[in-house]
Amino acid sequence: MNAIAELPPLKRSRAYFDLKIEVEDFLYREAELLDLRKFKEWFELVAEDIVYFMPMRRNVKFGQQAEKEDTRAGEGISWFDEDRWTLGKRIDQILTGVHFAEEPLSRVCRLVTNVLVLDARPSLESATEVVVKSRFLIYQNRVEHENYTFVGKRTDVLRRDGDAWKIARREITLDQNVLLAKNLSIFF
Repeated sequence: MNAIAELPPLKRSRAYFDLKIEVEDFLYREAELLDLRKFKEWFELVAEDIVYFMPMRRNVKFGQQAEKEDTRAGEGISWFDEDRWTLGKRIDQILTGVHFAEEPLSRVCRLVTNVLVLDARPSLESATEVVVKSRFLIYQNRVEHENYTFVGKRTDVLRRDGDAWKIARREITLDQNVLLAKNLSIFF
């Protein structure tokens, strides 16, 4: 999805800002569902054909960032390279109450910011699919003494389904290459 970042900026019109507000509201409500541990309700926001991907990051020589810094979807190792079925199974496992990494459940707070609508198809006025870039900061507290912070960027493809948006693709880029967390059981 890095090529998406190369898209020229959309014209800043009333339609752009109306769409941006709608998309921001969706992302903020999504974060609230996850923070409230309403995983089944969050799962309803996921498209049938979702691609949920988080590459692993590597330290590379200057000039090799675009080519080698992040692993690629479908190739080698990544933190997440999931579809709807695997996301659903992760939720089912957490909701059993015997998930070793989420018993007791983590306390999580997500901040979503710097939301940019990069593309709207077929147009700003009648968008049925949008490409959105955002930044996040996620704080996770587990049991008494485990505290983790995740900082990064997301590039989402949101698709309109009736009157609602669905997440069709999410690429998560952590701004760290070594994770200090004992597990990655949260959703980004």
